[in-house]
Amino acid sequence: MIKVGIVDDHAIVRSGLRQFLGEHVDLKVTGEANNGREALELARGGEVDVLLMDISMPDHSGVDALQAIKARFPDLPVLILSGFPEAQYATTLLRYGASGYLNKECEPEEIVNAIRLVARGRRYISPSVAELLADNAVGDSERLPHELLSERELQVFLRLAKGETVGSMAESMFLSVKTVSTYRTRVLEKLKLASNSELTYYALKNGLIQ
Repeated sequence: MIKVGIVDDHAIVRSGLRQFLGEHVDLKVTGEANNGREALELARGGEVDVLLMDISMPDHSGVDALQAIKARFPDLPVLILSGFPEAQYATTLLRYGASGYLNKECEPEEIVNAIRLVARGRRYISPSVAELLADNAVGDSERLPHELLSERELQVFLRLAKGETVGSMAESMFLSVKTVSTYRTRVLEKLKLASNSELTYYALKNGLIQ
């Protein structure tokens, strides 16, 4: 029996997934979480074999939660189920330790197959994600500017794009205001942008935030 934890801020999504997964004799939903902080508590409880997690959530996003979970529980498979197309996040999240990335428009049985695969310690790579990985291996020249940001720079970029202040980020990321400001400066330079509003426009244009 594979014990699955569902992490999504929409109750109707969690309910639908719980009902669907419950139809499979080898799967059992043993926990649910509404946001990233609750996801970390779910992982800490030790009652799940696989976490099925969205990345767009309030109060500690899925990206932050993924990093926190993998830092504390490196062997726990985290399968991302997101409304964002693979091209926008898949390769980055796989680099952060995700065991697979699925778009919410995928066939339901693909979710089941992916859960079974990652529960065995393997990664689930869909054909579209495999193509992205192959394209990225060609070189950096064809990649979008935000795809060249470091892990921490991407975190800062997405938070700034959503309107979070430097002070708030410093507190929640356990960094100094000066350090966060330095990351902000690097992000602006790498993306060739001049202000937070331009960061937000870039993120919206590229579908990185809603």
